[in-house]
Amino acid sequence: MGGEAGRSVTINGKTVPVWAPLEPPVAREALPRHIAVYGGGYIACEFSSIFNGLGAKVTQIYRGPQILRGFDEDVRETLAAEMVKKGVDLRVESTIDRIDKKGKKLTLHLSDGETLETGLVMAATGRRPNTQNLGLEAAEVELTDKGAVKVDAYSRTAQENIYAVGDVTDRIALTPVAIQEAMAFVDTVFRGTPRAMDHANVPNAVFSHPTVSTVGLSEHQAREKFGDVDTYRSAFRPLKHTLSGRDESSMMKLVVDRASQKVVGAHMVGADAPEIIQGVAIAIKAGATKQIFDATVGIHPTAAEEFVTMREPVPEPERKAAE
Repeated sequence: MGGEAGRSVTINGKTVPVWAPLEPPVAREALPRHIAVYGGGYIACEFSSIFNGLGAKVTQIYRGPQILRGFDEDVRETLAAEMVKKGVDLRVESTIDRIDKKGKKLTLHLSDGETLETGLVMAATGRRPNTQNLGLEAAEVELTDKGAVKVDAYSRTAQENIYAVGDVTDRIALTPVAIQEAMAFVDTVFRGTPRAMDHANVPNAVFSHPTVSTVGLSEHQAREKFGDVDTYRSAFRPLKHTLSGRDESSMMKLVVDRASQKVVGAHMVGADAPEIIQGVAIAIKAGATKQIFDATVGIHPTAAEEFVTMREPVPEPERKAAE
């Protein structure tokens, strides 16, 4: 609310201050026309999408063969294709050997011999637990080779009276996971109801453009764990884009343990993926089978209904090619 500093008004017998108007925003330097993002994880993909959406020319550089290492292969390939379609210059199997600076101009020398001129470089090449200078060695708290605090299933360290939760333990570095670990710690230590945090089937999301969300195992992980699996995949152009004219595709995938018919993984690339996967995660956490998915009536017309209308598994030759 606008007003002069120090003034006040009386409302229902209570004196309420009237604050001065906000100062005008501080002028900020314009976004560089060209930005390079170094990395291939979810943070790199998110910021490449943000900068690209703000109108900058974006080059994303990653040393591996494909972005989002550790995610399902169909997810990785779909997101990469969609980001390139939106204008991101994706350079895989490449690294930055040297950066020269002249004025505001940065010249990147890449491992393949190419040079790239840009106005800004963002490095998103991984994180390490920030456990230095906490005196953990003096307390005889054991650390891993990466500097993470070693804990048991109940988040207790090598010292019985010292616990650790969250990213410093390098289990699953997500805010909701840290909160759940903390609640399990409270129950165990203060409420007399010991319980361990269940780190299985934790849903996650990448807020790139388009968004990515997954829960459970990738196809590769499922094959390693169960052997025979069935995969169901649907790639399509969302119905709303037949009107908008946008060239954006969505991909949904279910991974099923063939022996038990339990759905052990769900993956999506497309608009509202995190909102949709959150609900699917409950079913997977509850141990739902593919038959339960099939018996669920879809809401039409939605993208989410694809998860309960995929009937035919991907043919065996294509499954083998994905291994």
